[in-house]
Amino acid sequence: MALGIKVTSLGVHNVNEIEPAITQFALMPKGGLIVAPHPLTRGKLTIDLAAHHRLPAIYPFAFHAKEGGLVAYGIDQVDQWRSAANYVDRILRGTKPADLPVQQPTKYELVINLKTARALGLEVPPTLIARADEVIE
Repeated sequence: MALGIKVTSLGVHNVNEIEPAITQFALMPKGGLIVAPHPLTRGKLTIDLAAHHRLPAIYPFAFHAKEGGLVAYGIDQVDQWRSAANYVDRILRGTKPADLPVQQPTKYELVINLKTARALGLEVPPTLIARADEVIE
């Protein structure tokens, strides 16, 4: 709490728990969401609820920002699928899966939705915009 930030886990376990959890969370002043990568958060519900409650949110995948989320920062999914294709190729050529190394993502992407930022009354610093891989006007 050196920065005066309090982290609260919403503990959502199914899609029916998302709306009440975000609604309750939105009652706290000066809040924001960090949306974890999970099958429950892949749809537009979290994006729509964050917009409805005027909560700034950061999401794990670029498609979230493209669908209206404020910011997305996470692995480049296309790059991950390319890596998977290389693994499949090596396996089909006879390499044992157990002999293949575990690989960490090496390419991340930052996507900023300026339209959403304006709707929330937020000003995105030019230095952050300059670092973004994609900016949605």
